[in-house]
Amino acid sequence: MGKKVKSKYYVVWVGANPGIYSTWNQCKAEITAFPNAKYKSFPTELEAKEAYRMGYHAYSKQNASNQKSTILKSKIPIIKNSISVDAACSGNPGKMEYRGVITISGEEIFRMGPFDHGTNNVGEFLALVHGLALLYAKENENTAIYTDSRTAMAWIRKKKMNSKLARVSENEKIFDLVARAEKWLNDHDYKTQIIKWETKKWGEIPADFGRK
Repeated sequence: MGKKVKSKYYVVWVGANPGIYSTWNQCKAEITAFPNAKYKSFPTELEAKEAYRMGYHAYSKQNASNQKSTILKSKIPIIKNSISVDAACSGNPGKMEYRGVITISGEEIFRMGPFDHGTNNVGEFLALVHGLALLYAKENENTAIYTDSRTAMAWIRKKKMNSKLARVSENEKIFDLVARAEKWLNDHDYKTQIIKWETKKWGEIPADFGRK
């Protein structure tokens, strides 16, 4: 049998012990319970070393610039007057966070979490409602919202989260946010267009946390 080739390398810029790790379990050990950890996976060791050398802020700025260029060059039209939302979760359930960015520039406009004992789908749902409420409050409903989660879109249409996540003491905050989100959906008639982000055509959604 041939030598097995590693598929991913993990850079930890901010964590218990910053560095480059060859397995997810090693990376996870350095970021779990570490506030505002910064990390990302890379397909090759060379890319990981270069990103680690650059530092988190320089790499993030360059990555946002490259992503903007890809979007602008895309043959498939992407609505420029839009924001994008996404969530990330370390474990299922695990620490969950979500955020929203301006699609074209990648500028972050909100970020929530991390919250304990959550799931990615719940985070995607909360991110969408957060974006809807933000645009509604600013009377900016002509701005579209992109999400890569069909599940979250379905929950939005039903105006109710449909997760099997068990309610425990660790995730009371999440369920409080869900209750507020469901109430907002039922109390407001919004006109904002919610659009599925086509990852296969456009790459990762601009709000992606880069942890895949």
